Amino acid sequence: MNGPQVLAQHTGRLRTKVGAAFPGSRAVFRGHDLHRDLKDMEWFGLVAFGITGRRVPPEQLRLLVSTWVWSSYPDARLWNNRAAALAGTARSTPNLAASAAQALSEATIYGRRNEFRAVDFFIKTRKAIESGTSLADYMEAFLKGGGRMAGYGRPISSVDERMPLTMALARELGLADGPYVKLAFEIDDYMAATGRPLRVNLGALVSAFAADFGWSPREFNQLQFTSFLAGVHPCYLEAADKPPGAVFATRCTDVRYEGVSPRAWPSGR
Repeated sequence: MNGPQVLAQHTGRLRTKVGAAFPGSRAVFRGHDLHRDLKDMEWFGLVAFGITGRRVPPEQLRLLVSTWVWSSYPDARLWNNRAAALAGTARSTPNLAASAAQALSEATIYGRRNEFRAVDFFIKTRKAIESGTSLADYMEAFLKGGGRMAGYGRPISSVDERMPLTMALARELGLADGPYVKLAFEIDDYMAATGRPLRVNLGALVSAFAADFGWSPREFNQLQFTSFLAGVHPCYLEAADKPPGAVFATRCTDVRYEGVSPRAWPSGR
């Protein structure tokens, strides 16, 4: 059934399984009383619960939130932070600045869409291997078919300084030996052995952890949405404290113009 009949079934009421607010009384969150059953839950755990409908184990939450901390770079030259800094120098509001940075954080190559594709890639790759395909055969078919290696390779430097920290904590928490994490490093070894300079980065590693934790690509994409935000705010604030337009100011003489040369216009026009 489709068309008006489907919409007619939803008129006059909101059908929901995720929750409802009853002002002055209570609030229901995923079938639980928010102020009674979930009152002691930490915010990050509540976000994860809201996305998945599952209570995520604390050691998994600790690992994921630590990778957020280690990815919070208050450098206004970074693509998403730059938007916030420019908003600050233009005297926009903090909310608009953060929203612009968040929109840019969804970049396909090194932003949030990257993890969506990486989780999907790991799940499909492991399924193919379990069905009898060798990793080498699968990888060659994937790459020759135009596949992009989400989470492998990094601009500016091939070394990801966050990787040792993440793996050390994962070992401490007993999370370092999941099948998808092992697969991520097996793929890294394969890429190196075949002369492809795309090393595993944190995007692939956290996606492998997400797959080991049972997260779907969409669920993990939603969780990661605000992971850069701690680095965004300082860039906005510092820019707003400087003179208007001072951030990334550019002289006209620094612009290399290659268009039409100056023209003399007839007088009187």
